Amino acid sequence: MRKVAVFALALAAMSGSEVALARGATVPDLSGTYDIATLTPLRRPPAYGNNLYLTPEEAARIEAEEKARMDEGAQASDPSRSAPPEGGDGSEGAAGNVGGYNTFWIDRGTSAALVDGKFRTSIISSPDNGQQPPPTPEGQKRFAKFFAQFRQNRGDAWWYPGPGPYDNPESLTLSDRCLLGFSSTGGPPMLPALYNNLHRIVQTEDTVMILVEMVHDARIIRLNAEHAPDDMRFWLGDSVGHWEGDTLVVDTTNFRDQPALYGASRNLHVVERFSRNDDGSLLYSFTVDDPTIWTAPWSGEYPWPLTDDRVFEYACHEGNYAMEGILKGARILEADRAAAP
Repeated sequence: MRKVAVFALALAAMSGSEVALARGATVPDLSGTYDIATLTPLRRPPAYGNNLYLTPEEAARIEAEEKARMDEGAQASDPSRSAPPEGGDGSEGAAGNVGGYNTFWIDRGTSAALVDGKFRTSIISSPDNGQQPPPTPEGQKRFAKFFAQFRQNRGDAWWYPGPGPYDNPESLTLSDRCLLGFSSTGGPPMLPALYNNLHRIVQTEDTVMILVEMVHDARIIRLNAEHAPDDMRFWLGDSVGHWEGDTLVVDTTNFRDQPALYGASRNLHVVERFSRNDDGSLLYSFTVDDPTIWTAPWSGEYPWPLTDDRVFEYACHEGNYAMEGILKGARILEADRAAAP
């Protein structure tokens, strides 16, 4: 590998080289842009049981099904096609529901995760069943409370007279409020989502920054540092890192009451490992430990392939127009419900 001196302004342009430390040692430079999209789900489909690996035929089938779905979505997105009926998205039972994202914008990747030459059935590798461990009693309460907010859209204020899920901005999810990316894209752990899966790493002598395309999250990892005092809490936690040989190990604590990881608590503790593969990609692995929510730790791993694509601004911001529409629409539905005989 090429040896380079450490200059903060030059590091952003380096990739696949080594960073020279003050004491003369060198470590891999992880700087670069990575596309973490993968068709491998976080949790393993039950049909695979304890099998961590897909056969090449199963992986090819999954890729073909995704391509067919995207091709169908592209045809449905053709503006020359007729629009769905008023008040619905054209699907069965969709009256009053305009649907979600246009398939054209969804980018879940084109292949399953390939680790050590084998396709994975899930990102989670421990426990053996590829599932998160059973929740604690407190975890069960949190999950039940979260899911109680969601019901089928009937076009009326089913929560009336309240309280309801749309009472105020603070009652909406952190991703709805554009504070954090959904699906824990900013992490930790850092997980893929439906789209905007680019991650940009810039590494200096004492800091590693990871810019996440989704909702413009930016993680700052301080190298060879101490954690902040316990009373200092952060949306993405407090991340400190150190090198174990060629592997960057990142320890994150000090989360706020609602971390990006769905269901987790302020007691969340995540350890991540970043190591470079021979092809320039990264192997990203993590272990989650939150004794408040899960009865045991759980772990996973998947590759981060290099890409020449660039990270563009994500124009989501707190107090956006959609939030105003959500709250205003809820008030209208509540008024209609109150006026009904």
